[in-house]
Amino acid sequence: MEFRDVKAFIEVANHLGFTRAAEHSHLSQPSLSKAVKKLEEQLGVELFDRSTRHLLLTDAGKIVYQQGQQALASLQALPALLQELNDGTTGEIRIGIPPLIGTLFFPQIARTFHTHYPNIKLELFEHGAILIEQLVEESQIDVGIIVLPTDKSIFHTYSFINDEFLLYIRHDHPLADREAVELIELKDEQFILFSKGFALHEHIINACTDAGFIPSVSYESSQWDLILELVASNLGIALLPRSIAEKQNNPLIQTIPLRSTSLLWKLGVITKKNGYHSFALKKFIQLFTDKELISFEE
Repeated sequence: MEFRDVKAFIEVANHLGFTRAAEHSHLSQPSLSKAVKKLEEQLGVELFDRSTRHLLLTDAGKIVYQQGQQALASLQALPALLQELNDGTTGEIRIGIPPLIGTLFFPQIARTFHTHYPNIKLELFEHGAILIEQLVEESQIDVGIIVLPTDKSIFHTYSFINDEFLLYIRHDHPLADREAVELIELKDEQFILFSKGFALHEHIINACTDAGFIPSVSYESSQWDLILELVASNLGIALLPRSIAEKQNNPLIQTIPLRSTSLLWKLGVITKKNGYHSFALKKFIQLFTDKELISFEE
């Protein structure tokens, strides 16, 4: 069955005659007649009752007419739908994001993106950065927001924030009255870290190793608020980004800057190199490359 035959049939049905249909279309009367006859042969039914002066649709003809109109409307809508995709106004994006980054930044990201593209759906997958990289590489998700650096031979990266680390300790800790501390001064402390599988876990351990010691880890957690509760309970100290200090309000927690350290929380967006970038995904990436759309700096 060819759609042009269905379209010719609909034209004849609209005018209830081959002559009038030919007058209102770019097809000749013989072409219309041939198209309808071919369609009837293919479907094995009569589409018109030709026993009267004017053509009348048979019961089968009414069904083909109704379904044909729906099919024609769908095809006619294709250019507009594709243009919407090209404009980035529709679509769906699968986003991988670690819980901490999600808590601190995703509400702002989602709010700004929804303002510009309210019909694009954002599906969120919360995992550690290491697993997110794997999911992006395997094309199971479209984009990841992770702690940098990452393998640039595999991913396109778009950096969007650098945040310094602070020491989070209980207010009555011996170091609590210090204006700043060196990382090496924490060598005898019990550290509370993010769980293995989170980039911050290795990030902290590597920084301590570079400073000259291997940290003693007392607890690990996937939740930043639980880490701070453990600190408030005097069960250890934590090194966490400054952004968390603006979210937490536990009066037992005190923050102290770190001196002489290159320890930074570098966040970025990654997509797979040579992977398919939908129109919607390109608009999402633009959020992190166009400073006029959103700013993560205070």
